[in-house]
Amino acid sequence: MRLNKIASFILGFVLLANVSFAQDYTAKNEGWLIDLEEAYQESQKTGKPIMANFTGSDWCGWCKRLDKSVFHTPEFKKWSKKNVVLLELDFPRRFKTPAEISEQNNGLKNAFKVRGFPTIWVFDLAKDQEGKFSISALGKTGYTKTVGEFTTNIEQMFENRVND
Repeated sequence: MRLNKIASFILGFVLLANVSFAQDYTAKNEGWLIDLEEAYQESQKTGKPIMANFTGSDWCGWCKRLDKSVFHTPEFKKWSKKNVVLLELDFPRRFKTPAEISEQNNGLKNAFKVRGFPTIWVFDLAKDQEGKFSISALGKTGYTKTVGEFTTNIEQMFENRVND
């Protein structure tokens, strides 16, 4: 993977403002958001990039392994609070997500050309007056065995970040 090419990967994605997601649907993992708009707002407030986990939480074996070996560890939770805004984009098979979530997740899956799970993209967002997002991708990764290896990979992506 060439990070310099990924860093220049810019595309547009339109999200309808103020979309109301089903009240009872939440991310599988504590601390993760499910709404791109909410992740954007948090990213703008904190200056952190968004780390999106494209997952099949109820069927993907490698997703479950990544979840257990990395995302559920105290080390990752501490690291993520300091460094990224977490966004879960789930593609379950055994239960349905609300239509708005499905539409958002499929739009992002297509925009990032995700072909397998898990895929983790790190990116920055900008938004114009019309609500159109520009996504500046910093890099992507997949399954990683350890927290240290995972966070090192993500931190290397930060080097591609353009600071305004």
